[in-house]
Amino acid sequence: MYIQVNGASYAFTMNGKGKPLILLHGFTGSKHTWDDFIKRWQTSFQVIALDLPGHGQTTTNNPRTMEMVVDDLREILRQLKIEKAHIVGYSMGGRTALAYALTYPETILSLTLESASPGLTSQKERRERRKNDEQLIKRLKNDGLKSFVNFWENIPLFVTQKRLAKDIQEKIRQERLKQSQTGLIASLRYMGTGQQPSLWNDLQSLNAHVLLIVGEHDKKFVKLNEQMQKRLPNVKLKVIERAGHAVHIEQPDLFYDEVTYFVQSIH
Repeated sequence: MYIQVNGASYAFTMNGKGKPLILLHGFTGSKHTWDDFIKRWQTSFQVIALDLPGHGQTTTNNPRTMEMVVDDLREILRQLKIEKAHIVGYSMGGRTALAYALTYPETILSLTLESASPGLTSQKERRERRKNDEQLIKRLKNDGLKSFVNFWENIPLFVTQKRLAKDIQEKIRQERLKQSQTGLIASLRYMGTGQQPSLWNDLQSLNAHVLLIVGEHDKKFVKLNEQMQKRLPNVKLKVIERAGHAVHIEQPDLFYDEVTYFVQSIH
């Protein structure tokens, strides 16, 4: 299904009945990231999975910054007549979910952030990240999507995924290969961590119930989430054993159990 918002056409799926549960994927992912979870959650929730700009089948008439996507999400909820929702976001989708929750806190039932961050604290860090992202953009432009995917799946962040069954690794690869060069370039350039304003100083104002999920082997994000835990008023941090950055892929049952228990505990 598609929904038209501010000159963009957002692709989404909606399954089940109950309290709304919105799922936001990471960079090079899509709404299909969540297919296995949708089958399980749709018995208890109205599950909505979106393709974020630059990904999947969502198309935009102009590049989207994080702030624009946050406003688009608010309008999507309005059009779907959803007053409040549980939101689950992974990595880039987690940054999006957090930015949304801080902008429109009155629409949040709960927030689950998997391997997410509130951005970079200093201008210098953001400049460096933008430089790095421009290198990724250059790689995408010059070498093409397949070569970029070959590179991306071998970055240190995803090293723990090498232990996964070959068919699961192949499924992730195929999802990445279905993206478009131009979409990923726009996502890096306009929604990358280097572009997003830091949200660190806003965390203490977020009164929503928050679940932070990270994998024990993702040391950088464990540290980041421990720092986030200190600033968020209503927060629970879960470090999942035998998992790296993509907990939902590396330990899907534990991820499902943690999120389900947390969301169902919020009334």
